[in-house]
Amino acid sequence: MTDDPAEPVRRWLRSLGDSPLLPPAAAATGCPLMDWAASGAMELTGQADGPPVLSPGPMAALLRETGAALAHLAGRPHLIDLALVLSGRAGAMNLTRRGRTSAGGATRLLRASDGWCAVTLSRPHDLELVPAMLGRPDVTAPWQELTTAVRGAKASEFADHVRMFGVPAAALPAEPPPVASPWQAFTIAAPDGDVKLEGALVVDLSSLWAGPLCARVLGLAGARVIKVESTRRPDGARAGNRRFYDWLHAGHESVAVDFTLPEGRAALADLVRAADVVIEASRPRALAQLGLAPEGLDHRAGKVWVSITGYGRSHPERVAFGDDAAVAGGLVGRSADGEPVFCADAVADPLTGLVAALGAMGALACGGGQLIDVSMRNVAAAFAAARPADHGPHPVRTAAAGTVVECPALGRTQKVLPPRAPVPEGTAAEMGADTARILNQGTGLRGRAVPR
Repeated sequence: MTDDPAEPVRRWLRSLGDSPLLPPAAAATGCPLMDWAASGAMELTGQADGPPVLSPGPMAALLRETGAALAHLAGRPHLIDLALVLSGRAGAMNLTRRGRTSAGGATRLLRASDGWCAVTLSRPHDLELVPAMLGRPDVTAPWQELTTAVRGAKASEFADHVRMFGVPAAALPAEPPPVASPWQAFTIAAPDGDVKLEGALVVDLSSLWAGPLCARVLGLAGARVIKVESTRRPDGARAGNRRFYDWLHAGHESVAVDFTLPEGRAALADLVRAADVVIEASRPRALAQLGLAPEGLDHRAGKVWVSITGYGRSHPERVAFGDDAAVAGGLVGRSADGEPVFCADAVADPLTGLVAALGAMGALACGGGQLIDVSMRNVAAAFAAARPADHGPHPVRTAAAGTVVECPALGRTQKVLPPRAPVPEGTAAEMGADTARILNQGTGLRGRAVPR
């Protein structure tokens, strides 16, 4: 093993091929645990009635190196604020730490007979399925009765049972699962040595958080981003916090078509064909039904396809959201009693967005022609396994002025800061605002610069 925190990121990028743009070895400056305290994420980690938790802090070293690699590949020293990436949604929504209930409220850590299990009930039909999960119709308090039921079951078996109903669930592993890389890369086309990130056309078919964050990072790096939605099923995040949505999508164009109509599917296929980078976070079956399974398309040389799923394309039936995916990867905090608490706010989502962007940039730097299969669980596992900085103990002290982390090695302290709300750089386009103009471009779609 190496003490260089940049080495995992370099290893991930080497899996994509030979590139002269590998980031340099890390400079040993600062303290990742100080970064963690300042990020807003530590403030979100811990019991509601207890102090914030330092324990997931070593991941901040890997986060720093991921951000540095993104900036290096983009050629832009200050590409994105990593603290906002981790805790910006919580800042916009005024979320707080809640221990074994996620900051957003939809996921809970439940004690099983042999450990812990995370279950997410974020959609109306998830709650409606609880009676079927428990095998009886008279369920009046879903969370309370799930909590009771899991106590007599093994965590992995209970999670498997819940997932049979299409509801996200995960057992907390004793140790983070070993992963060599958070993605798998597959060849889908010949490389093109002339493909570039600056001015690349990104077609974003994703929704919610991880995929749109990937698109935002690529946009900040100089790509043109077109967000594509179904008129029958818009991005659910449009109905959420507007400030956060604008932060993710400002500056992106919007196309909306009806995927159930032949002309809508044809327009979608044209956009995918024109794209230099495609981002999607769909089950493989859904794309196949639209005739857009990436394995079955004749791709132009240099095309990069980023696929984001909970557990990778080899496990298409397993649904995941940010908090339960983090638990599946072992990325949790530990309270004073050693028991798990959720790490930050749906932390696998923002980490996956950054890693997906890194995969796309790295693939383009190698000439493209690749499908980057990003697993949220594997992303979480990679960050959970990050080695701690060798700076010795870091006392955490709470006083009237707040909680402070001390770094004796550097001789300084850092107050634990609350999450900051992002400041959008504009307003996200209304759904379909650019449909007619973009579809009328036809074969001239590629290579057109968009005013910024």
